[in-house]
Amino acid sequence: MDINILPGANSAASALQAEKVRMEVISQNIANASTTSTPAGGPYQRQVVRFETIMEDQFNLNSAVREVRVAGIENDQRPFRLVYQPGHPDADQKTGMVKYPNVSVHEEMADLIASSRTVEANLAIIRNARQMAMQTLAIGKK
Repeated sequence: MDINILPGANSAASALQAEKVRMEVISQNIANASTTSTPAGGPYQRQVVRFETIMEDQFNLNSAVREVRVAGIENDQRPFRLVYQPGHPDADQKTGMVKYPNVSVHEEMADLIASSRTVEANLAIIRNARQMAMQTLAIGKK
């Protein structure tokens, strides 16, 4: 019989790894919020992290341990912001419009706060699982 002395810790640890990737992508979006020219050509395109949840054994309801993974990092398909700046080096010659990234710093900051709260919640799960395991071991010593 396999006993997991830290229930929920594996799931929370995988969620922490996924949130780490999300925070890195958010910081990259903020850093490139006004990048109008990239090596690929055109303005920077906002990146979005897509998560997936995986069950350890989907046919056994008693072992519903789940894991959170990054399924992929995708480009946000929203249109670029157009700003009238005829003197800008990346301005369209005819219209004077510059394409800016489809990044909203306010939205990125809200995502960063949500990600930070998710990290805090998963750390609390790990702390509680550790405390329960320590109490279980203390009971066994008596």
